[in-house]
Amino acid sequence: MKKNKKSIAYIFPNLLTSASVFSGVYSIINSINHEYKTAAWLIFIALIFDGLDGRVARLTNSCSRFGLEYDSLADIVSFGMAPAVLLYQFAAHDYGRVGIVATALYVIFGAIRLARFNITSQDIEPSVFIGVPIPTAAVFVSLLTLFFQKYNFDNSGIVLISASIVVALLMVSNIRYPSFKKLDTQKQYNRKILIYITMMFLTIFIWPIEGIVLLFSVYIFYGPVRTVYNLLRKR
Repeated sequence: MKKNKKSIAYIFPNLLTSASVFSGVYSIINSINHEYKTAAWLIFIALIFDGLDGRVARLTNSCSRFGLEYDSLADIVSFGMAPAVLLYQFAAHDYGRVGIVATALYVIFGAIRLARFNITSQDIEPSVFIGVPIPTAAVFVSLLTLFFQKYNFDNSGIVLISASIVVALLMVSNIRYPSFKKLDTQKQYNRKILIYITMMFLTIFIWPIEGIVLLFSVYIFYGPVRTVYNLLRKR
């Protein structure tokens, strides 16, 4: 009986990782078929599965070296190739070699980000991320396609390509980002956290695409702004 429970506890997190891979592959197929809205939301769904697999593994005490390696390989599909194909199909193909380079740069730097994370983190959960996590970068790029599909304007393709290059560079940067895996649950912060989360969900409820794009934009640009602020303070 105990062996069955252990087997289930081992298999379930990896099934969630497989669901993330499936979402990424299905996103690629939808991008090829010019179903950009579906492709973008599938990357967001992959993010949810990716967030669940590690937490379920820790809760069931079923973390394994195989699971860590599988999760990393899954990420390069769901958060490397899927958003890159979406980026190229949606906008980058109109810009020739520049579009190809921007698309390739995102995948290459995403792979470097994953390799660095695997080497430095090992089995220890980081309190901060060094560089933008690739799932965050992927959702940011994919949701920007939804935003520009809804609010189409001149040079939106250039803006999207530029944003993908910036986020690719941030992935391999040494800029620190909050992890949220170890939240401060001290009482003096609980009220502020509750207020911020409530405001965030209400905004997303009213403006789903705009709200999520704003949320991820704040997170991504928080790192550079905080770094510049700290440098100015030291001077």
